[in-house]
Amino acid sequence: MENHLRSWGCENTAAPDVNREEFIRLNTSVLSPPLVPEVKLHLAHEAVPLWQKTEDELGEMGLPPPFWAFAWAGGQALARYMIDTPDIARGRSVLDLATGSGLVGIAAAQSGADVMAADIDLFATTAAGMNAELNEVTLDIHSNDLLLISPPQRDVILVGDLFYEKGLAKRVLAWLRVAQGQGSSILIGDPGRSYLPKEQLEKLAEYNVPVTRELEDADIKRTAVWQLRA
Repeated sequence: MENHLRSWGCENTAAPDVNREEFIRLNTSVLSPPLVPEVKLHLAHEAVPLWQKTEDELGEMGLPPPFWAFAWAGGQALARYMIDTPDIARGRSVLDLATGSGLVGIAAAQSGADVMAADIDLFATTAAGMNAELNEVTLDIHSNDLLLISPPQRDVILVGDLFYEKGLAKRVLAWLRVAQGQGSSILIGDPGRSYLPKEQLEKLAEYNVPVTRELEDADIKRTAVWQLRA
């Protein structure tokens, strides 16, 4: 997952002229993540062929993997938790940070939240918009890198699977602490990535999440939802 660091922590740059919506429709199927059957997403069956095709069609090598095309374990667990405990989101302002497919934000919107979803990958923001439409919810989608600016004022900030690289994890945690100081509650979905700051978190729930071995080291990832302690 380290290639994703090329996206987070730097300004977004314009992608080559490509019809991202058409590309997504042609290279994904409408499926529901195993742990969250209430949500439909444009998902890919295989990671490597899609990654290669993305690079070929954009004419640019070294692009980050297509994170937007998969329902990662942390996101599935956090989305499940949002749906199972809707009072956390209902009537509140929510930020889904590094939204990817939009799964977590969609689950929060289904629970009655006003959701802002952010990702600097323009394929991700396109996919999140398409997936929101599939599920008949509204997401306020942003493509700027929020880690470079002060956190927006939101009641709840949701973070799925962002603690996989040391430098990125440090920046994310510092940013979340600022947001917490502004009054935001922070919820994190994570399957035990290397740089998750467990000593600063309180576990709220735990799930067995079916995943693909193309992207993970197991068919099932034991994944927790955490709250950042004050």
